[in-house]
Amino acid sequence: MLLVIDIGNTNIVAALFRGDEIIEVGRIFTDTHKTGDEYGIIFHSLLRDIGTQPSEISAATISSVVPALIGPFVNMTKKLTGRKPLLVNHAIYDRLPVKPPAERVHEIGADLICNAVAAYTRFNGACIIVDFGTALTFTAVGKDGGILGCAFAPGLGTAVKSLSANTAQLSIVPLEAPASSLGGNTVHAIQAGIVLGYKGLVEYLLDRMKADMEAASGVSKNDISVIATGGLNSVLQPITGVFRYVDRQLILRGLKIISDLINA
Repeated sequence: MLLVIDIGNTNIVAALFRGDEIIEVGRIFTDTHKTGDEYGIIFHSLLRDIGTQPSEISAATISSVVPALIGPFVNMTKKLTGRKPLLVNHAIYDRLPVKPPAERVHEIGADLICNAVAAYTRFNGACIIVDFGTALTFTAVGKDGGILGCAFAPGLGTAVKSLSANTAQLSIVPLEAPASSLGGNTVHAIQAGIVLGYKGLVEYLLDRMKADMEAASGVSKNDISVIATGGLNSVLQPITGVFRYVDRQLILRGLKIISDLINA
């Protein structure tokens, strides 16, 4: 089995693959104060709970946007599996089907690369990946696999938490679309501003990015696939039709593809 781990700013997500099938997914809170040994205890416990022994894991692949946890997780997975893990970083980007511009190779996060690899491999053409995480990220990939650019905004959860933290009388509310944009109470007013506002943000930015991709590379807007991922994509999915494909586990599939390519 293959163990893949995505270390994000809010959560750490791990999955076990048997062949191309995800057989288990676990999610824990990101804590930069924990040591590799502490994370090792957590992972041993998670494996025990699903009846899996570390000896059954043949390889591990890690992506991280939290630099402080890269070392601890490399050491932890090496102890866990007895093998050095593959780390997704700029050192292997030239061996992937998706590549950032050479002058920006150090700027593109491993999470964006994993998402882009999974999406480009699935559609084999120009695409935009919208990741609803701590940040809301848009990654544009050209028809030849080159990363054309990105756009970032605060994630939906980040936005609503910021609104609550910085205002005395506004609380955190459920992230769901209200019946009307005319918020009749505080909860509906926040939902209208955040959820319906982000619907407009996503739809406008995708339309603009498609137009810019068409102008820059000649690919038709109609040939650009839009893929949504991330834990909060379900907030907008019911109220917009801009996503061709939705896969909450896209980054995990990208890690699997990268592992197969590099370890082949």
